[in-house]
Amino acid sequence: MSVSSHDGSPRIALVTGASRGIGRAAAIALAASGAHVVALARTQGGLEELDDEIRALPNADPGGTTLVPMDLRDFAAIDRLGEALYRRWGRLDALVGNAGVLGLLTPLHHLDPKTWDDVMAVNVTANWRLIRSLDPLLRRSAAGRVAFITSGVASRAELRAYWGPYATSKAALDALARTYAAETLNTSNIRVMLINPGPLRTAMRATAMPGEDPATLRKPEELAPKIVEICSPAWSETGKLYDFGADKVLAFRSPA
Repeated sequence: MSVSSHDGSPRIALVTGASRGIGRAAAIALAASGAHVVALARTQGGLEELDDEIRALPNADPGGTTLVPMDLRDFAAIDRLGEALYRRWGRLDALVGNAGVLGLLTPLHHLDPKTWDDVMAVNVTANWRLIRSLDPLLRRSAAGRVAFITSGVASRAELRAYWGPYATSKAALDALARTYAAETLNTSNIRVMLINPGPLRTAMRATAMPGEDPATLRKPEELAPKIVEICSPAWSETGKLYDFGADKVLAFRSPA
């Protein structure tokens, strides 16, 4: 699927957590579709390897990748990022909020406050700060698209024991994204989606499920084309959840 702006210029797509896993696969797929990728991650080396791979793609933007080595817990840096993107392009066409941390799998009463705060900072607050910083740029796009990576643990009927910080943070992210979708529905060209990738072959999954055979899991590269589709101007759904395992867009149920 070709991803370009209405004037034919490359769409500008920011991907967080872009150095590995789902973020890396999404960044490569977006670049392969013709988008200019702004890749954000903590590790400079991982970003440089990503840039090398993107530059080798036949349809990639000749300008390469814009690399942003940054810790999302540096909220002031997120504010500066919005200003820097505005000065360079004056808009942002797509945001893939993928970066996340698992925290510790332990009983709630055993958690130390720092672990809780770190999970909330990266999985929730950083995404709100990104919305706050980047909303003006997304509104300047002819088709601003936002995709946040959530998890099934946020909406299970029976929450999994010991996953408290992660499950809580993803439930909060769901509410954050749905609120943003409602706020932008009639006032902009922005469309906001949540993506539940299900069990994929990632480092986070290996940490959470150490006894699982990774060969039984699908790869992030299989999800990446759907992320490209959701980030494209043709995508019209908003405030909904795309479930990769079921390959369905699901509406959230209204309370009784």
